[in-house]
Amino acid sequence: QVQLVESGGGLVQPGGSLRLSCAASGSIFSINAMGWYRRAPGKERELVATITSGGPRNYADSVKCRFTSSRDSAKNTVYLQMNSLKPEDTDVYYCNAEVVLTTRDAVDGWGQGTQVTVSS
Repeated sequence: QVQLVESGGGLVQPGGSLRLSCAASGSIFSINAMGWYRRAPGKERELVATITSGGPRNYADSVKCRFTSSRDSAKNTVYLQMNSLKPEDTDVYYCNAEVVLTTRDAVDGWGQGTQVTVSS
């Protein structure tokens, strides 16, 4: 059906930057919203950023003015540029895509998660 592959996580010092990427592939007819969520062990999943096919973006208050999402619709890819990273941004980040398949079925795709660790 649909596969989402994330990349770009890692270890960074406070104040540093990372860029996450997520590419969707499979029997895709179209993709509506794409976005990023994060969830630390023992915590609820938190929306980080979403971007619709038309371009409007939504961000969690905790990341506004530091994180920027962008999208390459031709490549079915979404990016998350993370600047001024803080230790509390440490988490596993998951990519999400609201996909319409070639069968016209709608599915909610998730990536496998990529670890982001902010520490000195």
